[in-house]
Amino acid sequence: MELTGRIEGNTEWNGLPMPQRLWAILAITFGVSLSVLDGTIANVALPTIAQELGVSSADSIWVVNAYQLAIVVTLLSFSTLGDVIGYRRIYIGGLFLFTLASIGCAFSDSLRMLIAMRVIQGFGGAAVVSINTSIIRIIYPRNQLGRGMGINATVVAIASVAGPTLAAAILSMTTWHWLFAINIPIGMVAIGLSVKYVPHNPVRLSDRRFDWRDGVMNALTFGLLIASVEGFSHGLDPRIVIGGLVLFGAVAFVYVRSQLREPLPMLPFDLLRIPIFSLSVFTSICSFIAQMLALVALPFFLQKELGYSDVQTGLLLTAWPAIIVVVAPVAGFLVERVHAGILGGVGLLVMATGLLSLALLPAHPTDGAIIWRLLLCGAGFGFFQSPNNSILIASAPPYRSGSASGMLATARLLGQTTGAALMALFFHLFPQNSTHVALYVSASLALVGALCSSTRISLALPETLRRKRR
Repeated sequence: MELTGRIEGNTEWNGLPMPQRLWAILAITFGVSLSVLDGTIANVALPTIAQELGVSSADSIWVVNAYQLAIVVTLLSFSTLGDVIGYRRIYIGGLFLFTLASIGCAFSDSLRMLIAMRVIQGFGGAAVVSINTSIIRIIYPRNQLGRGMGINATVVAIASVAGPTLAAAILSMTTWHWLFAINIPIGMVAIGLSVKYVPHNPVRLSDRRFDWRDGVMNALTFGLLIASVEGFSHGLDPRIVIGGLVLFGAVAFVYVRSQLREPLPMLPFDLLRIPIFSLSVFTSICSFIAQMLALVALPFFLQKELGYSDVQTGLLLTAWPAIIVVVAPVAGFLVERVHAGILGGVGLLVMATGLLSLALLPAHPTDGAIIWRLLLCGAGFGFFQSPNNSILIASAPPYRSGSASGMLATARLLGQTTGAALMALFFHLFPQNSTHVALYVSASLALVGALCSSTRISLALPETLRRKRR
């Protein structure tokens, strides 16, 4: 199929000069931190929110689910819009919407209003995360893309570590409303930096249009899929779950069929036909299923089987994301020297080893025995993430960077949702040893990802990842 339009812009673009590059990546850092923090910070406050608003614990979960669902159903639409009207516009618009919704969350006095504001927050968060790696691609010189991806992974890890701690500190001093109010100054700084330093698309395809019908079909497809998975994991009536899956199948069939006929589809089949891109997406899904499955299982394992308190469990589990802060930037630098497929394969092999060693812990382990295993898991995941993301983004044509970034974020969310649903399934199927089963399955998925990553060694790397290694 022929592309419509022609490529316009500066095809020789090779990143921003210093120090503008530093200010631009700082703008991205603030934006990504906001979206990641808000994905974790509200979890800690759910019991407090439920009590103060006079709702059940089950109903309060919608404060989290509404945010996640809003992100999932709009990710690919925003990434496509970024390719059409510009990443800068989508990113700044997303930050503005997120900050505005945070004000609404902070002043919410009912669950209904809070959920509505969280949905709007999710739309803003989707706009930010859908194209943030596309912007990193145009901020950094081509042969330094891995460094940008390493910084991005580090920011995500830091925000993941800081979220629960920050939430606990705020709740110890004031009300839950301030969990959302804290986003306002951060969002304003991010908007200011982005307006001044985030560049426009250097390359774009002229005359391309956004099809709103595709956006609606995409939202229905992913919305029905995630809602069905979430309904299953929360014990919804099986008849409703099955009905949702049947409806998902029908909508997905129509949507996929129409997308296969498009030269530049919203669901990027043109990119998925690139072997190294599709392998990277599959590897990413495997890694995030493994990570989420383990991170949901471990608190139950540590508290119910090993007798740790919730505070002790939280402190121990901090080892996993904390080591990513150290490892991810190193992996980002190494991708300029070593084949990214090798780095990703080694990383997931290390992660699989750590997960298997956790499953084989003795009955009465020391804290140190648990920590070094968690460090192995985190180090392996961090070593995999930056190289894999670099391959995924670099293998797409510049005018399809937004779609590649959206697919990266979609793979992460699908993996995380599937991992959480699998844990719920294991609780039902294996009530006596569900956490051990989860850790074994998690290790197996990491090993599958390692094998997939290693097969990329036989494939040609994108040009931007080959230049410095010659």
